[in-house]
Amino acid sequence: MTTTLELDAIPAVVSTSTELGALIRAVRRRQGLLQVDLAGLGNSGNRFVVDLERGKPTVQLQKVFDMLDLLGLEVEVRWKRPRFG
Repeated sequence: MTTTLELDAIPAVVSTSTELGALIRAVRRRQGLLQVDLAGLGNSGNRFVVDLERGKPTVQLQKVFDMLDLLGLEVEVRWKRPRFG
C-alpha cells in the first residue's frame, strides 16, 4: 500500500511509520534531493533512506531524527485529543 501526502498538510499528524516515510519522501522530493543525496548528507547508506521512506518500523530512531533535521523538519509530541466528549 502506498501512502501519499500533500505537503500543504504540514504540520501533519503522522500515526504510522508508513505515514512518516511518505512525509519524508514528499519533502525530500520537494527539495530536489535523490535518496542517495539524502543518504550522503546524513552519513547513512541509501538502504536506510529506502527503508525509512517505505515505512519500515525497525529503522534506527536517531537516524530518523537526523534525516528529519537535514530536511528542516522536527518532531513535536503532544497529548492526543480525547476520543469521547
